[in-house]
Amino acid sequence: MIFAHEISDPLTSLVKKVNESTARNADSSMGSFIVFLNDEESMAEKLIELAKKEKIEHTILGLMESAGPEGYDVAKEADVTVVLYTERKVKVNYAFKKGKMTSADIDRIVKDIAKILPEK
Repeated sequence: MIFAHEISDPLTSLVKKVNESTARNADSSMGSFIVFLNDEESMAEKLIELAKKEKIEHTILGLMESAGPEGYDVAKEADVTVVLYTERKVKVNYAFKKGKMTSADIDRIVKDIAKILPEK
């Protein structure tokens, strides 16, 4: 589960890698979704364009008001929040301020996906 406020190059890179990982781990019932917390009227069109351009076929892209979902306590200062969980238990939680998520962070997140997959 990822919460983001806007589309950026680092976020797009993360979404593509999460989408690939979701496809690879379909037999483990892995699911993924990104919720964009954005009130911009054109955001829905931008998400459709992103999904088509980047071939995001295994990850759900959603949109809700910028306040975010009640009870989730998404950090207001975070531009991107990543929560990896299984069976309602959070295993990994990252929050990044605008412009602070790096390719090393993305690699670490993708590596941490193993923490929510069943052991083989």
